[in-house]
Amino acid sequence: MDIVQLVDRFGEGPTATLFGLIAGGLFGVAAQRSAFCLRAAAVEVARGQLGARLAVWLLCFSTALVWVQAAELSGLMRSGDARIMAVPGSWSGAIAGGLLFGIGMVLARGCAGRLLVLAATGNLRSVVSGLIFAVVGQMSLHGWLAPLRDRIAALWVTAGGRNSDLLRELGLPREGGLGIGLVIAVLALYLARRNRISFRKLVFGAGVGFAVAVGWVLTFGLSQVAFDPVQVQSLTFTGPSANTLMFFLERPALLQFDIGLVPGVFLGAFAAAWIGGDLRLQGFESEVNMRKAMIGAALMGFGGMLAGGCSIGAGVTGASIFAGTAWLALFSMWLGAMATDYLLDRPTGAARPV
Repeated sequence: MDIVQLVDRFGEGPTATLFGLIAGGLFGVAAQRSAFCLRAAAVEVARGQLGARLAVWLLCFSTALVWVQAAELSGLMRSGDARIMAVPGSWSGAIAGGLLFGIGMVLARGCAGRLLVLAATGNLRSVVSGLIFAVVGQMSLHGWLAPLRDRIAALWVTAGGRNSDLLRELGLPREGGLGIGLVIAVLALYLARRNRISFRKLVFGAGVGFAVAVGWVLTFGLSQVAFDPVQVQSLTFTGPSANTLMFFLERPALLQFDIGLVPGVFLGAFAAAWIGGDLRLQGFESEVNMRKAMIGAALMGFGGMLAGGCSIGAGVTGASIFAGTAWLALFSMWLGAMATDYLLDRPTGAARPV
């Protein structure tokens, strides 16, 4: 059954929600089995290690670049139609929001996507942190924190009424994006071999990036046949977490890609953890960890909305189409996370495993 038949049978909103479930389910399974996590990768680098977590993150990142750019070259999507490219981007928001998000994910011991995956396995710490993240994200989007977010974002915006296309700014052809992805993939595979990462884990790590490409292709395909305008988007968790929260609190509720994404990730991660025997209840180890997690989740909620996406939404999804502010936000997240680990969590004496 193709997209036209799905729309004719179920409607545009339910079809978009189904696509969110599919992309989210793929991400949930792959992220749970590969232990994909930007925080862990950043902490490894901060402690002078080029270990397995960095290899998995680079593999996911490069896979997203390769698949998305290949889809672009084959006509399966157009990055210019993506929501993140069609509106002005904020350089100031990318810097400030990225730094705040990086600080928050170290304090919370996981980025937004990782918290959702862990929550599906029975981690109560991640459930609490995820709820705080969603609430603060909604406050930053439409609530009390929205004026502050708008003020910071307006300090420095991209020119021309659209986000910046890095490939165009650098004078590179569209094939250049595919080449960059392949170079990073070679580096990821080298680190994976050096750290003796199993083939199975590599497949799941690559699956995270593949899920990003699936989201782009599905929403682009839907936008080409839908009567009403459809946002071309893929995986991100700041806006969808807030939207999913309000979906269950408001009536009438609007079905869209975001509403399927978060449940899809949860169900996919739960199924993977159940099959792998990883389901177990876990709580906060101490009051100190609880306070750090709650503060970190709040920083991620505001920072993600300010940066235009979380470590997945900006750091992988936005970067895969070479949105300029997404790459700057990703760099700021790395910087914020590494600095926070160095100042607050860095062990004394010999290097401690991440």
